[in-house]
Amino acid sequence: MKLIFIRHGKTAGNLRKRYIGQTDEPLFSTGISELMGKSYPDCDLVIASPMKRCVQTAALLYPDKEIFMIPDLRECDFGDFEGKNYQELSGNPDYQKWVDSGGKGTFPNGENPQAFRSRCIAAFRKVIMEHADRTSIAFVVHGGTIMSVLEAYAVPKDSYYAFQVANGNGYITEYDGEKITIREQI
Repeated sequence: MKLIFIRHGKTAGNLRKRYIGQTDEPLFSTGISELMGKSYPDCDLVIASPMKRCVQTAALLYPDKEIFMIPDLRECDFGDFEGKNYQELSGNPDYQKWVDSGGKGTFPNGENPQAFRSRCIAAFRKVIMEHADRTSIAFVVHGGTIMSVLEAYAVPKDSYYAFQVANGNGYITEYDGEKITIREQI
């Protein structure tokens, strides 16, 4: 099965390098322009996070397809870091503790990163099981969602952060029922 993973287009928060997880920002005009300047592969089914930035991206890229929203594919809840960037968090002991943990620590008043990854992987598995008859599925989601799924399934194995992609970019992959092989980057 061909799986296409696409990170949503840019938002105002992305431009300012803010942690935007649960904030339901729409796409920024620059993000829309960048998306329209690229080509994306066709698919049988479009799956998206229910966040505005993902739904808008999916509608722009696949205007003739129905979009199925999966709540558990939404981005991580960054808690007290939500809406802030690294400059604004500089000097914050909680932020420094999180950085020192290699990004594995729980966000203060937010989501535990491992719980987030588990949530995304479970949602991905459910989609795959429910749509096993499809030949190609596009997932229009968040960077963290893509990294979670690929860390769990991609071969060769690599770390979570190895699968980071910029807004509007992603991966064209092949899924054999057990592992994901990356064919090319978008």
